[in-house]
Amino acid sequence: MPSDILGIDIGGSSIKAAPVDTGTGSILAQPKQVSLPESPVPDMICEAIGGIVEHFDWRGPLGCGYPGVVRNGIACSAAHVADAWLGVNLESRLREQTGATVRVINDADAAGLAEMRFGAGRDHYHADGGTVLMFTLGTGIGSALFRDGRLFPNTEFGHVYMKEGIEGEDMAAAAVRVREGLSWDVWGLRVNRFLEEMNKLLSPDLVIIGGGVSENFSKFGSYLKACPEIVPAKMGNKAGIIGAALALTLHFSNPTPDEK
Repeated sequence: MPSDILGIDIGGSSIKAAPVDTGTGSILAQPKQVSLPESPVPDMICEAIGGIVEHFDWRGPLGCGYPGVVRNGIACSAAHVADAWLGVNLESRLREQTGATVRVINDADAAGLAEMRFGAGRDHYHADGGTVLMFTLGTGIGSALFRDGRLFPNTEFGHVYMKEGIEGEDMAAAAVRVREGLSWDVWGLRVNRFLEEMNKLLSPDLVIIGGGVSENFSKFGSYLKACPEIVPAKMGNKAGIIGAALALTLHFSNPTPDEK
């Protein structure tokens, strides 16, 4: 497998993509962004990705992050995209569209892979690295779970019901703060309440807070006390691109000593 892989991050409002050096985590060209309408359907996404491949004149493999559960390349949930995605084999569709070797994974899992390999979780990326949880706070709450450096995909902890009778993401997603006009402290306490539930269930050694809101971690981080160590993500909005590329090389397995 070549080290240079095209990483593609499908989001709720746009697709972002760039070639990635998976050995260093470096972005090799100015990322390409394509805006999307609300609830884009699979044909539209595949055509847009085909255009991205042409834009970069790309001839190698590509990895893609999808905002939902992915099993063997098939979209199995569609919480924040059109229901037309359910049951679609996105890997197969993209292979047909581009002629490339393709791997598709959950978008939060992709961001988690990038943070574990090159970012805030790097010190836990080894065979005795403990339990690490990453949450991407955005339109909803994406999650990625790692144990001793190994990813357990498709966790979707944002949909866990709280004792308040609502899903965690309906209480603590970044979009909720904006929609309800919450101050950083009030919203930070809500996020902490969500993390308290996660701590009871999984007892993580490290929690990484990602998504665009991580750039404002200083405004709410002091209210997050539910877990032993809670830190902001380091890879920024490129984490999904980098992690999608990494998905082709790591195969969700424990890293070898040479990869530490």
